[in-house]
Amino acid sequence: MKSWMPFEVIAALRFLGEGRMQTTFIIVGASIGVAVVVFMSAILTGMQANIIRRSLLSQPHIVIQPAEEVARPLRDPRDEAPTVQKRTQRLLSIDQWQAHSQVIRDMPGVDVVTPTVAGPAFALRGDANRSVSLTGIDPDDFVRIVPLPDKIVAGTWRLTSTDVLIGTELATDLGAAVGDKMRLATPNGAALTLTITGIFDLGSKGVNERNVYVLLRTAQDLLNLTGGASNLDVTVKDLWQAENIAQRINARVGLEADSWIRTNNQLFIALNAQTISNTALRIAVAICVALGIASVLVVSVVQKSREIGILRAMGASRLQVMNVFLIQGGIVGLVGSIFGSAIAAAFLKAWEVMLKNPDGTPLFQLHFEPKLAVWAAIIATLTGLAAAVTPARRAARLDPVVAIRG
Repeated sequence: MKSWMPFEVIAALRFLGEGRMQTTFIIVGASIGVAVVVFMSAILTGMQANIIRRSLLSQPHIVIQPAEEVARPLRDPRDEAPTVQKRTQRLLSIDQWQAHSQVIRDMPGVDVVTPTVAGPAFALRGDANRSVSLTGIDPDDFVRIVPLPDKIVAGTWRLTSTDVLIGTELATDLGAAVGDKMRLATPNGAALTLTITGIFDLGSKGVNERNVYVLLRTAQDLLNLTGGASNLDVTVKDLWQAENIAQRINARVGLEADSWIRTNNQLFIALNAQTISNTALRIAVAICVALGIASVLVVSVVQKSREIGILRAMGASRLQVMNVFLIQGGIVGLVGSIFGSAIAAAFLKAWEVMLKNPDGTPLFQLHFEPKLAVWAAIIATLTGLAAAVTPARRAARLDPVVAIRG
């Protein structure tokens, strides 16, 4: 039945079958190692994705603004070192923002570019008065950055020149509901009464009590930026490249481009530390699995020395004997990775079932990616082969006569 197999494979399978207990132990060890790597990788990836989703849900990856205004000192000849106070920054429109938008949109790695008008305002309703961050948006493009329609918990996703969207916390503070009127006033004296068409929940109390969204032209009128845009909000295809792309934008169009990496530096450091920890864990487990496979195969060489001597006496070359043990290492790694991936998948399923939020939803989304299992199989097989090199070379160097005599 196995006549079609190469000699080395037949011998490797027979050696593994004769030492069933050793083979079982080393496969179990390899399976546990792979299961730990796959399970922890999925947990850390899911946790990282959850942190990013919650932290960056209400903001773009890159915010582009006009360059800061700088005060020019008028030097008095009597003063050797005149003191210049930093100028207060006004709300300015980006000069030629339409042309800049097109240039940025055509840059590699950029996904979405949309203009916004953002500035301070007061939300008034009856005796209630709250300071808010007013943001005027182009609904069609902005929802590709912040998924506002998916976060509406009351009312509908509708935004016209007389509509406003507010967060759940602000609605509570103002005692407002969908359909109620709310007055927005800005520091320059402009004011407008709008209808609350939707109440959103972006998962952050601060955002829910501070952010207010209106149509772009409504914010332009309120903030006295007719036809202008105070920001260009950008999302990129790879959020880890946001800072590099921001620097390229700054060099290309000469505007201030702040990425989420710069404005959330502590978050970036924490996410980087998670990635490094995940990599270190994989390396440590791989080394442990390799040492386990190598130790068992070394013992196998000692136990099978007589059989190795007989194979050499029957004409098997040193390379063939070496391949027998390399194949054993590869088989142990491959089988261990298959069982380990299955164990990890079962644990991930149990994690989702047992650990839930108070509302019954999963603590955070976990996905068992087949790609991760494939990579685990490849790495475990290569680890098995690498671990088998030393025992295989030792077996190949055995003298047939000495080996047969024991």
